[in-house]
Amino acid sequence: MFNLSNSLSLLRAPLALVFLVESSTLRLMAIILAMLTDSIDGYLARKAKTTSRFGAVLDPAMDKFFVFFVLGILFTENKIELWQALMMVSRDFALCLFGLYLSLSGLWQTYEFRAIRWGKITTALQFVGLIALTLNYAMPLYFYYSFVAFAIFGLYELFQLKKYSRGSS
Repeated sequence: MFNLSNSLSLLRAPLALVFLVESSTLRLMAIILAMLTDSIDGYLARKAKTTSRFGAVLDPAMDKFFVFFVLGILFTENKIELWQALMMVSRDFALCLFGLYLSLSGLWQTYEFRAIRWGKITTALQFVGLIALTLNYAMPLYFYYSFVAFAIFGLYELFQLKKYSRGSS
């Protein structure tokens, strides 16, 4: 349960807390370290053959904690509007819908959790957005709309994976 890859995932929680300090340099370092831990934790788990259901849930949960916490700080500092923050996490609302579907249909226990293409793209774009916001760079409107599009694509991908992995419709 507490192997190197899961420890790297857990590291994103204290990295988010760095945003309590108003230092652009420290914040940028925290984002970069969060990006690095996110990119290598799964690789290390596969290489060491320590992948687990716990790790498959922990990794995206820590991504979400990091992004939500940082967006909350940036919102309280008036560096992002509420609608912008909500659009940046729209994929997470889609994931909640899918999780609700799995729970109500009784498929939660048997569902094989794994990363999806649109989830990885969205997480990478969230990190880019956090860097831009930390540097006080205003992102164009289409940047925020892309999160909603990726949420829809991700939800579609999840249902397709469920359909083809279980042979159901």
